[in-house]
Amino acid sequence: MSVLVVGGGGREHALCLGLDRSDSIGEIHCAPGNAGTAEIATNHAFSEVADLIHLAFQLDVDFVVAGPEVPLCEGLADQLANMDIPCFGPVAALARLEGSKLHAKQVMQANGVPTAAFHLLDSNSDIDAALDDFSGNPWVVKRDVLAGGKGVVVTEDRAEAKEFILDSIASDGQVVLEDFLPGEEASMLVVMDESGYVCLPASQDHKREFEGDKGRNTGGMGAYAPAPVYTDEVRSKTIERIVEPMHQDLASRRKPYRGVLYVGLMIDAAGDPYVVEFNVRFGDPECQITIPLIASDLGQMLHAAASGNLAEQDVTFHDKHALTVVLAAENYPGSVEKGRAINNLPSASHDSWVNHAGTAHANDQLVSNGGRVLSCTGIGSNLSEAAAKAYALIEKIELSGSHYRQDIGHRAL
Repeated sequence: MSVLVVGGGGREHALCLGLDRSDSIGEIHCAPGNAGTAEIATNHAFSEVADLIHLAFQLDVDFVVAGPEVPLCEGLADQLANMDIPCFGPVAALARLEGSKLHAKQVMQANGVPTAAFHLLDSNSDIDAALDDFSGNPWVVKRDVLAGGKGVVVTEDRAEAKEFILDSIASDGQVVLEDFLPGEEASMLVVMDESGYVCLPASQDHKREFEGDKGRNTGGMGAYAPAPVYTDEVRSKTIERIVEPMHQDLASRRKPYRGVLYVGLMIDAAGDPYVVEFNVRFGDPECQITIPLIASDLGQMLHAAASGNLAEQDVTFHDKHALTVVLAAENYPGSVEKGRAINNLPSASHDSWVNHAGTAHANDQLVSNGGRVLSCTGIGSNLSEAAAKAYALIEKIELSGSHYRQDIGHRAL
């Protein structure tokens, strides 16, 4: 089959690598892609939905895999459906699970899915009374728009919480204030369509820029799978209380959910899972460590889910551990300078490789082209082995001003 992968980050490079290993896939296209996808796919310099639709039609691809959330919220899957091109990614109405925090909360409430209590606040709300309701813990404030991973503030500073609430109401009209959920986070990726679902190995990522989970929030500085906090008991509770009710709802829609539902979990001291957030696409960098753990044909699984035939697939996994470490540009997650030379990139082996994210070529030189530039991934029979392989790679790479965390996987290791 031929496939078009939409996006240009580390997640999309991981998807292209997995599809390149799939016997079912003969031709890979990526739009816009990066320097890594260019080695295994044909890159196309498009990112607008209208251009992507035209490209998929022109290339006559068998299906499209959506990496980021924005094209899905803008109706990529809807327009592809009008042209009978299967899309791995939900239609816009269901992509609102990520596009609107309020909508996601309402869907969870309707299906009895455990999540934090919340207030919806607007210009008429008593903000101080709402803050009083959830005092005693940090306040969690979420903008009700797509904010590129930067729409959430968790703070113990009441003035900071109130300022973010007022700013969000001014820009968006409303904002969600949530009760704080204590516990340990994990990420669950559930591939689903109307016929069934497949739970991928649970992972944990590291959002803060510095060791010990200190510093600014980022898009993710590294991740590992499987996550030890996600025990068999937690898994059975997650499937019963979250995955099953969500699947029943999303499978019953007039246009059913087809794609991957990212379930951000908080697991409390009693081992009870709560939903922090839903995303409608693979996480990044979680994708880089879950895709390699799939032993069966990735292309077949993604195409089946895009076509509504997932239940017919026998999806199997390697009994391995995977870990990835992100190499970030100087000053990331702040504004970064692009175009810096990347040297001494190590070659890949069967159990360790470099995922390209913010990379490009300029005058035959590999250069940085974003905040998260590369991630180094290792696979092993245990987490320590996977970590050793990933760090052995990242230590070799030369990129002026770059930084990475030395403690990815610390909660488990």
